[in-house]
Amino acid sequence: MTTSATSRPHDSHRPDVGRRESPAAAPPQLPRIDGLDGLRAVAIAAVVVFHLNASWMPGGFLGVDVFFVVSGFLITSLLVLEHGRTDRLDLPRFWVRRARRLLPALVLVVVTSVLIARTVSSDLLVGIGRQVAGALTFSTNWVEITAGSSYFDQTAPQLFMNFWSLAVEEQFYLLWPLVTVALLAFATSRTRVAVALGLGTVSALLMAVLLDPMGDATRVYYGTDTHLVGLMLGAAVAFAWTSPRLRHLVTPHRWGAAGHLAVPAAGVVLAALMLLLDEGTPFTFRGGIVLACVATAVLVLGVVDQGAHGAAEGAAGGGATTPLQRAMASPVATWVGRRSYSIYLWHWPVILIVASDHPSAPGTIEHVLVRLWCVVVTLALSDLTYRFVETPFRRDGFRGTGRRVLALLLRSSRRTRQVVSATVAVAAVVTGVVLLTAPDRSQTAIMLEQNEAAADAAAPVSPGAGSPTGAPTPGASGAPSATGGPTASATAGASATSKTAPSTAPSTASAGPLAPDQRKAAFTMPAGTEIDAYGDSIMVGSLGALKYYFPGIRIDAKSNRRWSDGLTEVTSRGDDNRRAVVLAFGTNWGTDADQVKAVLDRLGPDRMVVLVNIMGPMSRVDRDNATLASVAEGRPNVAVADWASAVRSHPDQLQSDRIHPSLTGAHLFSKTVRQALADLSERNTGTKVSLPDLPMP
Repeated sequence: MTTSATSRPHDSHRPDVGRRESPAAAPPQLPRIDGLDGLRAVAIAAVVVFHLNASWMPGGFLGVDVFFVVSGFLITSLLVLEHGRTDRLDLPRFWVRRARRLLPALVLVVVTSVLIARTVSSDLLVGIGRQVAGALTFSTNWVEITAGSSYFDQTAPQLFMNFWSLAVEEQFYLLWPLVTVALLAFATSRTRVAVALGLGTVSALLMAVLLDPMGDATRVYYGTDTHLVGLMLGAAVAFAWTSPRLRHLVTPHRWGAAGHLAVPAAGVVLAALMLLLDEGTPFTFRGGIVLACVATAVLVLGVVDQGAHGAAEGAAGGGATTPLQRAMASPVATWVGRRSYSIYLWHWPVILIVASDHPSAPGTIEHVLVRLWCVVVTLALSDLTYRFVETPFRRDGFRGTGRRVLALLLRSSRRTRQVVSATVAVAAVVTGVVLLTAPDRSQTAIMLEQNEAAADAAAPVSPGAGSPTGAPTPGASGAPSATGGPTASATAGASATSKTAPSTAPSTASAGPLAPDQRKAAFTMPAGTEIDAYGDSIMVGSLGALKYYFPGIRIDAKSNRRWSDGLTEVTSRGDDNRRAVVLAFGTNWGTDADQVKAVLDRLGPDRMVVLVNIMGPMSRVDRDNATLASVAEGRPNVAVADWASAVRSHPDQLQSDRIHPSLTGAHLFSKTVRQALADLSERNTGTKVSLPDLPMP
């Protein structure tokens, strides 16, 4: 916005309270700054990459905080400059401009996404009524906090999950101008900066204090009160940058050698955080986000620093002169940055819809190609939205755009008007019907609840199961045949529990290593009645298949369990644990090496133990699986069931959440566990185990 400011001369001995600056000391004009569009491009690129595959850029979610800093700077600068020009702030006009900027594109994305999602999968519409209400009222963050949703639980992705940050920004747009009016009227420039920094500091402290390191971070991440630091830091920079008295403090070229280093260093810090930070690390919420915001603020100052080569040139006007300004003002960065709002709106619904229609496993070429297609679709839709929705409404307003559309329809043929009217009416009616009839739970959630209920119903009254002799049950799918492999005679599932434990199960407090002949007997391929299985929702989803491949297996699994829960369950059963144990944890809460070692130490070295690794869109998958492999290495009684590799070749065998196995996926999971047990047996006994290919029931 180009403005001119005129007022009485500025008295350097009087505090600048509620007064405009003199012409000679006027705050800088604020035309469109292409460099800020470039920072927006960096922000949206990071967010999109993170959502495409979190392992590609684990800290890409920090792009939202880059947006916050830029928005805080721009909005506060606009308010200060308007007040400097007119001695007042037209807040109703400001809020209307924000509505024109945000609402039309948002409504288009919501309606279109809901209609397309309905044709692809009903699971995409779980809780959609609540989501749409939050989106249209810019209260998504608080609506989802109240509903107990999780931004970081990718087992239940929501179609409009990404709208939480729009809600935070809109709440800022609503309330911050009121605070700014008071600050401009009664506070000096230094006080304004101090207030903004103080509010940001309080917010950052709230995030750090309210964070539960062992729980979900959604409350502190979504909360407007706990995620204001970026917006407030941007506002503080704006107050200083628009003040002639303080501008030299936030102008990098006036910092000397430090200024030459600060801007590139900030870029390096931000890039490192985006590449290395993890949403599951407490440091993210206790310093990481703040550090990213500080780095972004320095980059903002580097972009708007017009004095590096003279005030007549620079990022805001005639020519970008520093490397940062040139990079951020490049045609590609500017193009992406100007469409960043539409890209942000479209990218997540597109990713979910395409992934549901064309499932692919991370780590495959197909996955990369599907994700590239998501980018192409997102950019195409965003460009169309920017050209034909955002720009007209921003330029002409609601009434002007409405008049243009009406005039266009009146010039069209009668049939065209009928088609357009019918399309709008049908879209409105169908959207309403979809919202009213949308499911409240996904098919995955229903399946998990049913399986958990079945497991609870079959739970034993007291520990213990298996045959009193501890010998493999004849005919069981895991019992050794005459050739050393299991027979295929038993193909029906059995109860998940048995009444007594095998007497040959080793004690968890073994007095010493087993003799060679004892070890060979202890590590023969176990029958189902000799296996205990502990796990989280992945095992819950595979309950029926595990019973089918291991009749008599005893399963103790519940959703959202973590490795610490596994230690509790294994410890509570003590010596009643069977001679073979399957452990499958870490889907939701990650894998801690010390906790895994504690479970293995509790089971002892004389039990067969299989660790099942994880698969999903989480950024920590490879790291967690490497942890499991490292812990298993050097323990001859432990093997890793490579579920990740098995399902990577069969992405169609996952549920719509891309994490839990489908019916066929549950059989793949069970066969992967069975193969790991066979490999472990062969490694310790030297006897080949032959596994029959059981038919799907």
